[in-house]
Amino acid sequence: MFDLLLMLSRYVFLFYIVLFLWQGIVYIAYEQGGYLGSPYRAISIQRSLIVLMHVTAFLILAYNRETHLFGMQPLVFGAISFAFLLAAVALLDRFYYEGCPLVWTGMLFLMDLSLIMLQRLSPALAQRQLLWMGIGLAGMLVLPFFFRLIPRFEVFEWAYIILCYGLLICTRFFGVEKGGSTNWLAFGPESFRITFQPSEIAKFLFIFYLASVFRKRLNWRSFFTTGILSAGLVLLLVLQKDLGGALIFFMTYMVMLYIATSNELLFLLGMGAASGAAMLAYKLFSHVRVRVAAWQNPWADIDFGGYQIVNALFAITTWGVFGSGLTKGMPKSIPVVESDMIFAAVCEEFGAAFGAGVIAIFIMLLYRGVRIALDCGRRYYAILAAGVTAMLSFQAFLILGGSIKLIPLTGVTLPFVSYGGSSVLVSLMMMGLLQWVCVYCEQHNRQEIEQEPILNGVEGGGFDE
Repeated sequence: MFDLLLMLSRYVFLFYIVLFLWQGIVYIAYEQGGYLGSPYRAISIQRSLIVLMHVTAFLILAYNRETHLFGMQPLVFGAISFAFLLAAVALLDRFYYEGCPLVWTGMLFLMDLSLIMLQRLSPALAQRQLLWMGIGLAGMLVLPFFFRLIPRFEVFEWAYIILCYGLLICTRFFGVEKGGSTNWLAFGPESFRITFQPSEIAKFLFIFYLASVFRKRLNWRSFFTTGILSAGLVLLLVLQKDLGGALIFFMTYMVMLYIATSNELLFLLGMGAASGAAMLAYKLFSHVRVRVAAWQNPWADIDFGGYQIVNALFAITTWGVFGSGLTKGMPKSIPVVESDMIFAAVCEEFGAAFGAGVIAIFIMLLYRGVRIALDCGRRYYAILAAGVTAMLSFQAFLILGGSIKLIPLTGVTLPFVSYGGSSVLVSLMMMGLLQWVCVYCEQHNRQEIEQEPILNGVEGGGFDE
């Protein structure tokens, strides 16, 4: 009987995510002047669907087929995480009451999916993830007060870049190797060691640095200075074998540069230089050649370099559109599934159609981020919003593309879903920053003492002669 319910639950979960996305369309249509339903009711339905998905999933995870009873640990953790989600909704509404509700619902849906999958894979990791989510939520709530204390934080551009270099350089002396990269710091005893990536915190600071520089009209001196300093950060990440981080930093720089200058030639030259650097890295670094070889033909080295991607592809495709059903797959057969390959685990048990829905949620968040940036009347805050959106979106693209063998796997985390304390913390802080920009620009767009040009690709962009 339970197996039959599991099979039926596959369609229930698909119904949840399809209806969730439809309500997002209803909300966006209302903003664009159409009417498919009440936008307030759409957000309410989305929140209800998150609750229903959470309850359904944890009842399945808690059921023991042998004893025909519900296990206490999954039920207790499910109740605690349920209370966390409800508290997050209430607090975010209170502290960001003029923010975009679609951003919150999309983010919370992905966070809930993370807790469900990690409880399925490793309850201990799920508990740690919830702890980091709580810390990240607290950071998001403090963010508006911090920005009120420092109203002109755009003037600290040199402090941001110095801190970025300090965080990345410290791993050269105190870093530990994890997953082939030496970009981790570890603290505490072996039994409860806490590890985090300084590069994750550097991402946050890097966006502030670029926005602080690009808020002004660029001259060639500031352009070359910013480019050299940004290239230095990318080089440090490459030396640490953090190829995914290097790509994220580089692409964020290129997107923010193009937004600030509207110069197509500079963008094309930058992408051309990146292509040349990638070819050089392929020749110089053996780990780059291993990743590319595994991408080109993972079956040629299925026991070693191609083992992870082959197992991920089997997981995604074996059970088809609707998946095996929660707890019926074998996601633990994929190496580092909780961080690098969690999307493959989602597709295996929830189905490829559900996985496509997860991608659609990321696209929805991308759209909302772009919308916030375009609607912002101050150049500095618009560039901040664009930088956050570009960084999170490209990170999601890298790991999703690597999981399905569209591009070589780089080993970054899927924002809000993969296990990773520093990743979850910084991703939540970035969403808090994005929403703060939305609220700030809504309230102060016409009342700023210092009038800066609107970011529209013509005014305020380009270079000083």
